[in-house]
Amino acid sequence: MGYLASIWKTPALLMLLTAFGALNGCSTWVGSSFKKPDIQLVDVELVHAKLLEQQFILHFRVDNPNANSLPMRSIDYRVMLNDTPLATGSHNQWLTVQGNSYAYFKIPVHTNLWRHIKVIMRMLEKPDQPIHYALQAEVKTGLLFGKKINILRHGDIIPGDYIRE
Repeated sequence: MGYLASIWKTPALLMLLTAFGALNGCSTWVGSSFKKPDIQLVDVELVHAKLLEQQFILHFRVDNPNANSLPMRSIDYRVMLNDTPLATGSHNQWLTVQGNSYAYFKIPVHTNLWRHIKVIMRMLEKPDQPIHYALQAEVKTGLLFGKKINILRHGDIIPGDYIRE
């Protein structure tokens, strides 16, 4: 019986060591040499606008400065215009950005700006005046042992630059 038990333990030990070796490969990029990826909101596309519902697509670019691939699991986001919430939500889109590369991804957003219509109309009354925007996001990366990466981007847009004749 002792001989059979030792044979059974050997494959189990090998499987356990193999599993830990595989996990080590997934977690090596999490170490001290990990560089934070650059995530930017590059475009906001209006898909559909009705009185009570608006649909947008947020276009993001992710730059991975690391040599290893960067698996992304989800993003929680909030987009503000002059402190007025435009969109808030979470999206569980898996994306892997290859090492020293970049990738684009899109997030569909449904919102209701009706309660903020007066504020937004005041922003648009002067199309030459800049409107401040802010993007706050938390991106979850990794497969088993990941990082949460906080993103804060802000700037100004001038509505008149986007008016088509």
